Amino acid sequence: MTAKANVTVVMPVFNEKVFIPIIIDKVIATGIPAELVIVDDFSTDGTREFLAEFSKNGVYKGCRIKVSFHERNMGKGAALRTGFSSATGGVVIVQDADLEYDPKDYGRLIAPILDGKADVVYGSRFSGECHRVLFFWHMIGNKTLTLFSNILSNLNLTDMETGYKAFRLSVLQNITLTSDRFGFEPEITAKVAKKRYRIYETAVSYSGRTYDEGKKINWKDGVAAFWHIFKFNVLG
Repeated sequence: MTAKANVTVVMPVFNEKVFIPIIIDKVIATGIPAELVIVDDFSTDGTREFLAEFSKNGVYKGCRIKVSFHERNMGKGAALRTGFSSATGGVVIVQDADLEYDPKDYGRLIAPILDGKADVVYGSRFSGECHRVLFFWHMIGNKTLTLFSNILSNLNLTDMETGYKAFRLSVLQNITLTSDRFGFEPEITAKVAKKRYRIYETAVSYSGRTYDEGKKINWKDGVAAFWHIFKFNVLG
């Protein structure tokens, strides 16, 4: 099994006209994915038009390109479901389009899966790798959510809310996802834990954005995450 022949990158996108050409080139430059699946969640800033033109040939620098367009804004979770449904690689990596996560970490993210040790890998922002220093309360919020998730799922993750996750395609095909917005992270964590999939965690670099730079998640999403953690771990 070669990495390139078996890896799909799924990228949800919403209003990232400035960054989308950059992140696409960074993803392809790794030489790892054979397939890039992009889902535009009804962007209004020109991202949609760029992707329509970009995807015409279906191939870019040797990588298969699939682009889907939502007809209304449905949220990150919904965009990921759309992307997962068309992924064909045996390993699927989730990649945000905002440059906070560096595709250079793909190798360490998929290694435990390719080595047969893991079914799911989380890229932790809190494991000592290089990262941009930002907001104290964001860090506290993330760690509190992770602790609450760990208590209910009986896992020992350091970063449940990380945007960098890799899965065997078979894992995603065996789980029914329902969250439309930022509830994806608590939902997928609860469901892979319940099915007792082998979960690994590896350090990744992180360069978080400020709200002035376009960061979208806010305190309301953090409050909602507590409900999602309880809902998917306790209520099923």
